[in-house]
Amino acid sequence: MTDRPLVPPEDYLRDAVSLARRLLGCRLIHETPEGRCGGIIVETEAYMGLFDDAAHSYRGRPGGRVNVQYGPGGTAYIYLIYGIHNCFNVVANEAGVPEAVLVRALEPNVGLERMRLRRPKAKTDLQLCAGPGKLCAALGITRAQYGLDLRGGTLYIEDRCAEPPIDASLRIGVGYAKECRMKPWRFTVRDNPYVSVPAGKEKQYDGI
Repeated sequence: MTDRPLVPPEDYLRDAVSLARRLLGCRLIHETPEGRCGGIIVETEAYMGLFDDAAHSYRGRPGGRVNVQYGPGGTAYIYLIYGIHNCFNVVANEAGVPEAVLVRALEPNVGLERMRLRRPKAKTDLQLCAGPGKLCAALGITRAQYGLDLRGGTLYIEDRCAEPPIDASLRIGVGYAKECRMKPWRFTVRDNPYVSVPAGKEKQYDGI
């Protein structure tokens, strides 16, 4: 059961850049068979759909793995990278506008013992959820949660108490994009030690 109000449904209908900033300070929770776990969202990236050549839905059409992005914002878009790591995204904007926000890092604060068991290679709690693949492993998020409504159920986002100070920087791992790779669409909670990499040092990190 949630500890505080959920993010209002209408807030998910914002464009991905606005939603990426809005989600910082909110808390992602997954109710798993082993128990509840989650943490505060401290790092996000916006993917602006049809006009963003770093986005999966760039110049795309409904169908396949991006199909859920064509519905209204507020659902889970989860994909596999490198055949190993799951990445959790929040669908943004109105139906027919395929945008999404990648949640890159959490400050874990719910179900820490369960997350430590799922991430035994993490040397400290700072590393538990410092990357999209790491946070999915820690929270037990897989492609089985693809398409889930994030406004209730077993996977949801609790609203923040206040807007944190935010830094904007370049997205990680989008060097293949010719048009939008220099867009400052990565957002982090300023000076938070749980982010995957500090703003301005993106090239020093593999993105997972």
